Amino acid sequence: MRWKLVSWNINGLRAITRKNLFWPFVESEKPDVICLQEVKIDDAKRAQENFDFPNYREYFNSAKRPGYSGTAVLVRDKLEIPRLNLGIGDKRFDQEGRVQTFEFDKFYLVNAYFPNSREDLSRIDFKIDFNNLLLKHIKKLDKKKPVIITGDYNVAHNPIDLARPKQNEGEHGYHPRERDWMTKLLDSGFVDTFRDKHPDVIKYSWWSQMFGARKRNVGWRIDYFVVSKRMATKIKKAEIQDQVTGSDHCPVTLEIEI
Repeated sequence: MRWKLVSWNINGLRAITRKNLFWPFVESEKPDVICLQEVKIDDAKRAQENFDFPNYREYFNSAKRPGYSGTAVLVRDKLEIPRLNLGIGDKRFDQEGRVQTFEFDKFYLVNAYFPNSREDLSRIDFKIDFNNLLLKHIKKLDKKKPVIITGDYNVAHNPIDLARPKQNEGEHGYHPRERDWMTKLLDSGFVDTFRDKHPDVIKYSWWSQMFGARKRNVGWRIDYFVVSKRMATKIKKAEIQDQVTGSDHCPVTLEIEI
C-alpha cells in the first residue's frame, strides 16, 4: 500500500479552522494520515468547538496548560485502527502533549512537537533532554518494526536548511547542541526523507511572522519526516508544500510504499 502522510504545525487549531485554510487543503491532498503540532486546545475547549473532520478518526494529546502546545493525528476511517501510546514517560514533557506513538501493522508512526530552546537558550537543556528520551524511545521501537518520526523538530540541521546560517550561528534552532543531536539521530539508523530525495534543494517550512519573512522567503526548514533507514528505498515522494498558507509553518508530506 502507498501511504500519503502530512505533517503540519498549524499554530492553533481554532485559528487555522476559522481562516478556512485547513480543511480545503485536506480535501485537496486527501492524505491517509495527518499529523498536527501546536494544536493549542485542551479537551474542555475542544468539546465546545464544532470541528468536523469527515472520514477521519481523531486522536488528540492536549497539553495541560490551556492554549499551549499539544499534538493531534487524523487517520482515515478506511485504515486499520492503530494502537496508541501518549508521551515518552517523563511528566515534564508529557504534560505538554508533545508525543503520540501509533502502532500500525507494519510500522510505527511518531508525531512529535519538539521544544523550542528559546531565544535566550533558557530551555536548551530541557530540549536536549526531550530529544534524548525521544531517541531512546524510537530506537526501542525500531527493534520491532520500522518507524516514521514526523513533526516540528525546531531545528535547522545544516546551512542549506535556513536562509541566513551565518547570522544564526549559535542561536536557538541552529545551536550546535541541537544540530549535533539531529546528526546523532540520523547516524542512529534513520533518514531525513526530504534531504534524501532532494539533496540540493533549498526549501523552507517555517518563516518568522515579522518583517515580511515569508514573502521574502527568509525561512527555515525545521519540519521533517524521518524514517528508519530500511524504509529509505520505499520513499516515493517527500515534499515541502511551501505554497500552502494558514500558519507560520507549511505542511510537509511523505508518500511511502509499505
